[in-house]
Amino acid sequence: MDLHWIDLTIFVLYLVVMLGVGLYFFWKNESKEDFYVGKREMTAGHVGLSVAATDVGGGFSIGLGGLGFTIGISGSWMLFTGILGAWLSIVFLIPKIYPIGKKHNLFSFPEALEFHYDKRSALIAGVISFIGYVGFTSSQVLAGAKLASATFPTLNITQGVYLIGVIAIVYTVAGGLKAVIYTDTIQWIILMSGLLFIGLPFAYMALGGWGEIVKFMPENFLSFTNISWVQFINWMITIVPIWFIGMTLYQRIYACKDVETAKKAWMIAGLFEWPVMAIMGTLLGLFARVALEQGILADLGYEVVSDIDSESALPIFLRHILPVGLMGLIMSAYFSAIMSTADSCLMAASGNLMTDLVKPFNRKLGDSIRFSQLATFLIGAIAIVIALQMQQVLQIMLYSYAFMVSGLLVPVLMMLILKNPSALAAIWSMIVGGSTTLLLIIFNTKLPLGLDPIIFGIAASLLTFLAINAIDRKSKKVV
Repeated sequence: MDLHWIDLTIFVLYLVVMLGVGLYFFWKNESKEDFYVGKREMTAGHVGLSVAATDVGGGFSIGLGGLGFTIGISGSWMLFTGILGAWLSIVFLIPKIYPIGKKHNLFSFPEALEFHYDKRSALIAGVISFIGYVGFTSSQVLAGAKLASATFPTLNITQGVYLIGVIAIVYTVAGGLKAVIYTDTIQWIILMSGLLFIGLPFAYMALGGWGEIVKFMPENFLSFTNISWVQFINWMITIVPIWFIGMTLYQRIYACKDVETAKKAWMIAGLFEWPVMAIMGTLLGLFARVALEQGILADLGYEVVSDIDSESALPIFLRHILPVGLMGLIMSAYFSAIMSTADSCLMAASGNLMTDLVKPFNRKLGDSIRFSQLATFLIGAIAIVIALQMQQVLQIMLYSYAFMVSGLLVPVLMMLILKNPSALAAIWSMIVGGSTTLLLIIFNTKLPLGLDPIIFGIAASLLTFLAINAIDRKSKKVV
């Protein structure tokens, strides 16, 4: 069944507004500082909502519904990583990184590594981060395409990739980080409002109220302990580190007008992620599971849990119960979650390319706003091409994230803890940590207790760093 023309009009209007914001800032961007760090004058509210929108994105917003469908509100612990990561950043990262970024006019995450280590460390980190964020951008474009093709039956995945990719590229290329932050703010408000004021109440009423919901709810779905401690540890270890190595986050730290603004922004982001979005997202997924148990989705061909993909259950349920007009708002909400991550990842990849990979070899080119916009466009085009290779995208996303976290986390922690950490230790810890995780994933190694490969990659990275740092220090003392 196609969407009603009213719903389609609302969705198209949403896309037009996103493009409008990008074009508005196109005429205001005069320098690379404008384009990549918003002239370093952004406020806590806008940055905080942008951080939340980027971090939650399509993966978490749709994934939360899948967790709620599968295990209930215990799935909300996945986004507890948000408030924990934000708090750790406020205490340890922002107070050290912001002053350095302000004083030395930094634009990227690898530049912070260069300040504490050397240019070789920054170059390797830049390559790792660039590859990772190209993969992230591709995966978000693909996620949007899949949602678009499921929403509009006449639209296939290839057409969806072009639609989502082109829209995200145009307003990001045109407006830079300011456009990304302001569109993220709008998109987060759309997502929260859509789920809170439309999704929850209509789902609640469609299920017949709390008495009927409880009657058909699987056991322990309202418990916060319906997950194993191994799953909890895996979430903490694999997700929290992104708060310390994410190029998207460093760009927003640099974009704040002062250190206190950055701290406030991170606290806003953390609280919106958990408990607000975490509880709401999993509760909606739980409602979708109750709808299946009640037989509400039977006429759509879904009678038992195995009939439906857990992450598709909530969008299918909402589309089934929402009236004309409101469905267009909800679809805009889900697309906004995806677009807010896609645009941020695109900006991150562009920043890595121009600042960390081009500028060291050609300063004039690296500092040019027009070449920065061209680079952003080309990276977006590459992301679309990759997204069209559907099977490979998911693999690239997994590999790039694993390599980033296990390779980059330890050097960042050491630069925050140690006074004069070894650059050689940083380089080898990146290589050993990232490679360890990749090999464990590629060879599908069975690990003790079901722990994530990233945990072992981080451990290998830490041991490598400590060993080489000690040797390097000793050799310098001898000399």
